[in-house]
Amino acid sequence: MAELKPLSRLISLKGKRALITGAAAGIGEAITYRFAEAGADLELVDIDREGLENVGMEASKFGVKVNTHVVDLSKKKEIDALWEKLNGREPDILVNNAGTYPFKDFLEVDEEFLEKVLNVNLNSVFWMCQHMIKRRLKKGGVIINVGSIEAILPFEEKLSHYMISKSGVIALTRSLAKEYGKNGFRVNVIIPGGILTKGVKETAKEVLKFKVELIKSAAAFKSRLPLGRFGEPDEVARIALVLASDLTTYVTGALIPVDGGFLSA
Repeated sequence: MAELKPLSRLISLKGKRALITGAAAGIGEAITYRFAEAGADLELVDIDREGLENVGMEASKFGVKVNTHVVDLSKKKEIDALWEKLNGREPDILVNNAGTYPFKDFLEVDEEFLEKVLNVNLNSVFWMCQHMIKRRLKKGGVIINVGSIEAILPFEEKLSHYMISKSGVIALTRSLAKEYGKNGFRVNVIIPGGILTKGVKETAKEVLKFKVELIKSAAAFKSRLPLGRFGEPDEVARIALVLASDLTTYVTGALIPVDGGFLSA
């Protein structure tokens, strides 16, 4: 039997640097802690300064180096400035997690609203990946994008703008995996669904005060889940860690659902 590498070494991110967007809360926060636990130095990005600083302080308790960057990812000039700032310490691992999830009736969507959603959810992922690949073209690296079950099987109404943005993330992921695998890049996309982040809980409380139909929708969604429950951010973070590590050195261009079985039901 061939010599097996120890699991502890395969899962370790020690000596690696990871850039995580949307790191101040929810799935991004959970990924931050798991990557820090695995030994990765971190470049954390979010628009929420206070939340970002709090997460950064908690992550540093794992004994890793943590830098925080307040960036509006809807603006390409701020993305460009971030990568200029990173010059010389480009990440080995890029996690494009940041996103916005606003409800709006399709017939009421205007140009400004659509542009904002696409800039945050799709265009920022495009520019972040472009910077990553340009700077590591001879080194390779790992890119993990975060999509959504809504891009594959729409369930909720008033999210057409969100669905097309996340569909674009999936298409971009597969395209980059095909084009840059030869350069040593592994590019995959996680497809979360039914994850109870703090933001989702807070938004739900406000919305459900006024919209009874969303209460019914949430109940219908949960009833369709084979596992019978909603997921936690850390359950997504664990998959991100596996994709970032040497456990998945032969995995690229993959769509990984973390949805309690929703897409299979």
